[in-house]
Amino acid sequence: MENLQGKIALVTGASRGIGKAIAIELAKEGASVIINYSKDDDGAETTLAEIIALGGYAKLYKGNISDYNTCKKMIDYVIEYFGKIDILINNAGISTIGLFMDSSKEDIDNVMGVNIRGAMYLSKHALPHMISKGTGNIINISSIWGDVGASCEVIYSTSKGGINLFTKSLAKEVAPMGVRVNAVAPGVINTEMNSFLCEDEKNELKEEIPMGRFGEATEIGKLVAFLCNDSCSYLTGQIIKVDGGMI
Repeated sequence: MENLQGKIALVTGASRGIGKAIAIELAKEGASVIINYSKDDDGAETTLAEIIALGGYAKLYKGNISDYNTCKKMIDYVIEYFGKIDILINNAGISTIGLFMDSSKEDIDNVMGVNIRGAMYLSKHALPHMISKGTGNIINISSIWGDVGASCEVIYSTSKGGINLFTKSLAKEVAPMGVRVNAVAPGVINTEMNSFLCEDEKNELKEEIPMGRFGEATEIGKLVAFLCNDSCSYLTGQIIKVDGGMI
């Protein structure tokens, strides 16, 4: 059943991993999808090709969301081309691994710029178009580390903690205008972001997860698609953990 037929959805960081899975699931549900990415041309084209093969409709938009003007131009493009925006998925995210005291200014600026400022910039520009229609969905992709923190991922954890509070605060502010704001906080997901782990490290991590395995990007994609449909019309301001029982 195509629950999102006629909806227009922008997904950031959709050239691979969780973002790609979200874009595909939204397209399966009938939404037209704008695939945002910053560098990976081949990955973005692959996402586009897979959506088209499923009978869906999508467009590519290349741009770094840490730049305020780029975010404005992106939303302007969506409105000009599609006439509206119904769904904004703030998925794009980057991380650095290492001791915080060894991090550079560039590390801090890059992670905070993409992970939290980008989500805020896009939401700011998308909201007037949602509020004018009296309906809209913003879903931020957070992390379990935004709740409990992770050693050697201090900047990343901090950015995701900020996303959690951004989600809760914005949800309260825009609920009277018909816009819902939620977040999904994945645990360890089987994506390229975790490819730096060796097999022994992966096995150690799996032992900490009650379900005994990593999650799959498609599992996050299906949840996000569900949150976007009208079955969840009374759900807003929530941070939903998907971590196999880890936290």
